Amino acid sequence: MIATKRIISSFILSVGALICAPAAFSQSGTSVDAGDWPDYGGNMGAQRYSPLDQINAENVADLEIAWRFNTASIGPSPEFNATFTPLEVDGIMYTTVGATRNVAALDASSGQLLWLWRPQEGERFDKAPRKGSGRGLSFFRDGDKKRILMITPGFFLVSLDADTGIPDPAFGENGVVDMFAGLRLGDGRDDIDIGSSMPPFVMNGVAVVGPAHRVSMRPPSMFNVKGDVRGYDVHTGEMLWTFRVIPQRGDIGYETWMAGGAEISGNGGVWAPMSGDPELNHVYLPTESATGDRFGGPRPGDNLFTNSVVALDITTGERQWHYQLIHHDIWDWDNPSAAVLADLPNGRKVLMQVTKQSWVYTFDRETGEPIWPIEELPVPAGDLPGEWYSPTQPHPTRPAPFDRQGVSEDDLIDFTPELRGLALEAVSRFRLSPSVYSPPSQADAADGTVGTLSLPDAIGGANWEGSALDPETGILYIPSRTNIALLSVAKDENSDVAFSQSYGVRVPRIQGLPLVKPPYGRVTAIDMNSGDHVFQVANADTPERIANNPALEGLDIPRTGVATRSGLLVTKTLLFIGEGVGGSPVLHVHDKQTGDIIADIELPNTQTGVPMTYEHDGVQYLVMAVSGNGQAAEIVAYTLP
Repeated sequence: MIATKRIISSFILSVGALICAPAAFSQSGTSVDAGDWPDYGGNMGAQRYSPLDQINAENVADLEIAWRFNTASIGPSPEFNATFTPLEVDGIMYTTVGATRNVAALDASSGQLLWLWRPQEGERFDKAPRKGSGRGLSFFRDGDKKRILMITPGFFLVSLDADTGIPDPAFGENGVVDMFAGLRLGDGRDDIDIGSSMPPFVMNGVAVVGPAHRVSMRPPSMFNVKGDVRGYDVHTGEMLWTFRVIPQRGDIGYETWMAGGAEISGNGGVWAPMSGDPELNHVYLPTESATGDRFGGPRPGDNLFTNSVVALDITTGERQWHYQLIHHDIWDWDNPSAAVLADLPNGRKVLMQVTKQSWVYTFDRETGEPIWPIEELPVPAGDLPGEWYSPTQPHPTRPAPFDRQGVSEDDLIDFTPELRGLALEAVSRFRLSPSVYSPPSQADAADGTVGTLSLPDAIGGANWEGSALDPETGILYIPSRTNIALLSVAKDENSDVAFSQSYGVRVPRIQGLPLVKPPYGRVTAIDMNSGDHVFQVANADTPERIANNPALEGLDIPRTGVATRSGLLVTKTLLFIGEGVGGSPVLHVHDKQTGDIIADIELPNTQTGVPMTYEHDGVQYLVMAVSGNGQAAEIVAYTLP
């Protein structure tokens, strides 16, 4: 059991709550319109937008560091890769910090530590599949009652008093709910492969928890714990409902699992953040694939409700509508981010699901009807023994893809004829992918090939960093990466799964350069009123390893970007683009209408947590987690001089 008595709790805080009329997609008594950042995505619609404009195009280049909070001393060892996004309400910042996922409250004006709570999970932490500080937490307010809800690495749901950090004695057992209770475990598995890096989604008195598992490229078994999504009473911790993404006998969708696959398979959870509409009472689930990521032979059929958008009544857990975006996923293209909700300027109330395969699937969020037609088109079948292939897959007609799909010879690097020739020679050992849905192939295929090269890869396209929506214009900004996927499988002697991702085969590089043409990371702006692309920009400058490559000497190389996960923030006038894990310590500031670069802000380290902004005591702050390069993670806050 998690230790709730040994709590570091100091500087008990009294805050006069600023209560304002809730805006759309907000229930916390405040909103981004009041200058706060009360939800993981800014609001419940996951828009990552703030109307603040004290920081604008004329002065953004003058930003200075207001305060820094170093996390080196939090936890048994420093955390070097932090991807959390803090919340801010009424001048208090709430955030997860440290390798063991502590919770901290900071003064939002100075960074002063107000209180700190730490879980002590022992063996549960040691065996957890999702360690580290995670992506964040949730805040809710009901009258004078203010609570922070978070999920520990050991898979406990915790409710803390937002003023003191003390666990709520009315919630679960001394503030803690053990979410191992009621799991549908995998047959023959001694381990319990489940956890979460994301905050619970809290709306209309219910906290919804979606689980995550270990990466399933080489699963130890075809059996695993099932990723059921569950709703809990925010006041008591009572479990209210369970939605079975992998249905059981008698459930709708069970017929789409052939040969007993629904009994066998696990995973199929919601590891991404969620979004919801409080007026419709809908929570929207971006579901993932089932076991495993490269071979689905034990689970023939379309496999509802995996790889789907599912709308539930948040009070009852009853399904309102669903749309499956991928049938029988064998590409590891889980839905990676919260669906973005918006009331567009054209009057449509939409849901926009950004995906790893580089499409935006767009629906009426009340009915689930596609805004633009989604066509079921034939896709190639593979030749892997024992695999089941869906004959068709859904293809959105609008908007156009925001990143490249499939790999042909036209995609290969062509800076010089010599490099082009080397690239053609390098890919001769592989199958290329005429379709985005070209399937995996064997590392020892009968035709002599060693796998299939494809775009996007399992990391996207888009991923957990999500996208940002300007509700005033209806423009959606999507970061993505162009990184070749190797769909190569081999017999797995250590598992009862016949095929797993192969060892020993690698995507070729050409004289140290990526195999395909740039840009390698980009941000695409799409007008969601019409579905038209507005602009596309590289997410970063050309890195030195490319710009100074001897094979490119004397060439004028365009801005290539980097294949990282850029964090975005949109404000009244600006688009902020970080470079993400593996990028440079620079925050790029763009004109949100044209994509033109306005300024580059040097950071103490690389942006790894998605940026957020708020205003307190008349001062706007720009805040993000920075980490990497062997340095402990920090929270850094910028203001104008």
